[in-house]
Amino acid sequence: MKVDIKNVLICDAVDGACVDLLKKNGINVEYKLKLPADELCKEIKNYDAAIVRSDTKITAEVLDAGKGSLKVVGRAGAGVDNIDVPAATKNNVIVLNTPGGNSISACELTCVLIGALARPVAPAAQSMKEGRWDRKLYTGTELYGKTLAILGLGRIGREVGIRMKAFGMKIIGFDPITTAEEAKAVAGVKVVNVARGGIVDEKAVLEALESGHCGGAAFDVYQEEPPKSDIAKKLINHPKVVATPHLGASTTEAQVRVAVEVAEQFIALTGKSKTYTTYPGVINREALTFYQ
Repeated sequence: MKVDIKNVLICDAVDGACVDLLKKNGINVEYKLKLPADELCKEIKNYDAAIVRSDTKITAEVLDAGKGSLKVVGRAGAGVDNIDVPAATKNNVIVLNTPGGNSISACELTCVLIGALARPVAPAAQSMKEGRWDRKLYTGTELYGKTLAILGLGRIGREVGIRMKAFGMKIIGFDPITTAEEAKAVAGVKVVNVARGGIVDEKAVLEALESGHCGGAAFDVYQEEPPKSDIAKKLINHPKVVATPHLGASTTEAQVRVAVEVAEQFIALTGKSKTYTTYPGVINREALTFYQ
């Protein structure tokens, strides 16, 4: 199978390794970052493919505007919430992501957040900066012997299990949770969400924290980003919550990895790749059949 990709529009900032690799394989690249929706609709028809991260939204309107020219949309990252996949499929546009590019970075952040819930390092460090010496106030718990329930045993979940087992934790996995009963947790449970915003009920976690049923929570992703609701703000400011601004993929290594991976998959679609013989990141495989 060969998809004719000659001109690529990069809509959000990606590592230069992506551009270098595409150009090395005879593909023209143009940067037009964070275009307003109306301008993107005007521009998209001039390109065979587009690369986005999380800022640019590829809506049905954008896809319709690119009909007849746009063939591929690549997401340099994992989530494709900002791409209308059904509309892309309808327009024979292949949507692909970089499923393995962020895994290690997201896994490591997850492990750090688990540790931060067990040992309140962040507030203890802040207290020292404020001139206090509150040893008893920041007593934590050991990870050793505790049970870690990983809800979703994908690439990241499996890597987290491997690492946290080294701390002596008992690892159990649910993939997926199918009933509300399976999600019931013991008193004192600590909750970590580094997957996608919205899969954890922020209001329920806040209520559980306030009642004491939840012993702590860590969030890297939120129902709305950046968080604006009163509930989200109250949750973030709770003394037993560690909150980070969606940093799962924010490492130098992950940024290079996803940039290279999205470029390699574009090259694979043209039939020139020496790295890929399949298309591991394609989300809507129905669209592939149009080019076979």
